[in-house]
Amino acid sequence: MMQADQQQQVRLARRPQGKPQLRDFQLADVDVPSPAGGEMLIQTLYLSVDPGMRGMMAGDTSYSAGFEVGQPLTGRSVGRVVSSKNPRFAVGDYVYERLPWQHYSLSDGRRAKKVDPVVAPLSTYLGVVGVPGFCAYFGLMEIGKPRAGQTVVVSGASGAVGMTAAQLAQLEGCRVVGVAGGSKKVRYLRDEIGLDAVVDYKRAGDLTDALREACPDGIDVYFDNVGGPITQAALALINRHARIVVCGQTSQYNNLSDSGKVAPEWLIGRSALMQGFVVYDYADRNDEAIARLSQLVRQGRLRYRENIVDGLQNAPQAFIDLFEGKSFGKQLVRLTKGDGGN
Repeated sequence: MMQADQQQQVRLARRPQGKPQLRDFQLADVDVPSPAGGEMLIQTLYLSVDPGMRGMMAGDTSYSAGFEVGQPLTGRSVGRVVSSKNPRFAVGDYVYERLPWQHYSLSDGRRAKKVDPVVAPLSTYLGVVGVPGFCAYFGLMEIGKPRAGQTVVVSGASGAVGMTAAQLAQLEGCRVVGVAGGSKKVRYLRDEIGLDAVVDYKRAGDLTDALREACPDGIDVYFDNVGGPITQAALALINRHARIVVCGQTSQYNNLSDSGKVAPEWLIGRSALMQGFVVYDYADRNDEAIARLSQLVRQGRLRYRENIVDGLQNAPQAFIDLFEGKSFGKQLVRLTKGDGGN
């Protein structure tokens, strides 16, 4: 396969102060590497932009190595092997791995996992049958433990994690209420996904009153993707022995103050459980999640939505859009069009 000798790479130009800006990123031209013994060269087809990368840009994440200024960003990616000196991977194999934000990357294969476009479209290994799906599946089922007839509230319900968590709760026979921002997202969740109620936090006024109207019997499970005022409002309505799943805090990642933090007072009187987690806690069960989630997708019982941005040069803006409410579903950057896997 023919390929250029040079490629573009996206680097961290400086550590963001508050919300990331385009000037925090830098495009650079670098050589395309060649694999040595035991290595393979992967052409990235899709890369994922995730809110959790914000902490890595600050260099202070506790569960993954931070990004260094002047070095390339890395992210979850799906690509195709174009040259291989690794006996476990052949040219043409599709793989999932965390790779630099560039077109071609070397890998020794130790962290690479083959993915099958027949089982699920390639892009979904970064979404509904990838880490976002894993977060929804394990967070809801292992921590939330929903039971038929209970009320489940999901914040960030129009995102990749939230949309999956909401539908999994539906499949368990729960009343499911989503929280999202904007009429387009609300209509999709209500009319296409079929949630029992959807609260538009941008138009709701008093969030606690809006949630109370949507949850007349209180909240048994709250799946938290955003934190801040939405979570404060939800905690005021939790039932006794409620379970609060802390998956993400998107509204707080760029917050330089202590405002919007959640105090635990409500947990005491309701004997409630509030537990955070990272997807790596369940890494030994990823195959279980892939099997279940891909089965539901093939059966038409689990819907997903992707927002695909074309071009590596547009990856920084795609990342920034996560914090401006512009993304809808799983945010992806496509580096190569026309691949047969989708």
